[in-house]
Amino acid sequence: MLSRARLHAAQGMDNPAARPIVGGMVHDADILIVGGGLNGSCLALACAQAGLSSIVIDALPAQKRADVGFDGRSYALALASVRMLSALGLWDDLAPQAQPILQIKASDGRAGEGAAPFFLHFDSAELEEGPMGQMLEDRYLRRALLQAMEDHPAITHRPDSTVIAQTTDGQASVSLADGTTLTGRILVGADGRRSATAMRAGIKRTGWEYGQTALVTAIAHELPHHGIAHQFFMPPGPLAILPLTGNRSSIVWSERAQDAKRLMAADDAAFLDHLRPRFGDFLGEIALTGQRHSYPLGLSIANAFVAERLALVGDAAHGIHPIAGQGLNLGLRDTAALAEVLADATRRGEDIASPLVLARYQSWRRFDTAALAVTTDGVNRLFSNDNPALRAIRDIGMGAVSAIPALRRGFMRQAAGLSGDLPRLLQGRAL
Repeated sequence: MLSRARLHAAQGMDNPAARPIVGGMVHDADILIVGGGLNGSCLALACAQAGLSSIVIDALPAQKRADVGFDGRSYALALASVRMLSALGLWDDLAPQAQPILQIKASDGRAGEGAAPFFLHFDSAELEEGPMGQMLEDRYLRRALLQAMEDHPAITHRPDSTVIAQTTDGQASVSLADGTTLTGRILVGADGRRSATAMRAGIKRTGWEYGQTALVTAIAHELPHHGIAHQFFMPPGPLAILPLTGNRSSIVWSERAQDAKRLMAADDAAFLDHLRPRFGDFLGEIALTGQRHSYPLGLSIANAFVAERLALVGDAAHGIHPIAGQGLNLGLRDTAALAEVLADATRRGEDIASPLVLARYQSWRRFDTAALAVTTDGVNRLFSNDNPALRAIRDIGMGAVSAIPALRRGFMRQAAGLSGDLPRLLQGRAL
């Protein structure tokens, strides 16, 4: 693909822009990516390493993506995801804004009672690789991805654009609301749980709602957190307290849907009054330091991750409960796997959208996704209740895992994203 400067010059002389030619067919780009969020952006950058061009079709305006204000949203990036961002050339600039996760403590809890006596404790000092993960605010990651896309000549970002139709017969093609038609070799849906890309392809979903809503915001607190992430399993749902830079923490607070609705409608003072008995006083006085967000919780898995000349990544392929903090990390595993499959197919001279190539991606990601979905669903059902017998069993279980070094380190490696068949990018290696 032409560099942006050369492309603009050509267009200024009323000459058509150069397009990739594959098998006698002219395309606007190799890959059409629907969805300009984290997974779509990372996929475009990863595929660019293999010389594949992308058009990222983004429904949001660029200004909204690049907003420098802190809105309370942050991500728990597993160590493997950090390695991927490093392999994409992003982490060095992001690292100063990140907070290492040095320890994880998980326990049962009730409002006003604090943690149960038996709990699960992970300490990154037991891992040779360093911190299990990093906390990073949404504003820094999105802005870095946006800038990297704008700087790369193989990536065209089309913000404020909506796909209204698609075809995958012989080539991938999408029609935009403004009348534009774009073509490519493969279409990728990175457009969330309600993926219109998947629906237009006839891909159905399996799942259910939990009757819970996640409340997400950031808290300033009086005392330092020492890089420790806490998870309290309350009867209505888990409360995660995740360390940010300074004396701040991100919270993901799961409540029953009807209670969450009332909490979101309450003013800040009332919201904090309900949070304090659950949060506890181990970090001193607390105050809101970001906007409040909410989203319903459920399990939603696409019945297929691929179709004719089409692949799904991230929430478009799977939406799981945030109880393990693996939503984004699972999506990045998708993008790393798909990018590697497409890169290797390109080097072998294969059609990157052939059924055999796409089958490799699906077989790589389906089992891992299904296993994590089953695990998070089971853990949520086990812990989101106040049954005394179950409380006793799970408390003893967490204490036992914490006391057995081999089991403890195994769970830690899983939390860090270091287990399983890792794509090269998640190992910190370029494609």
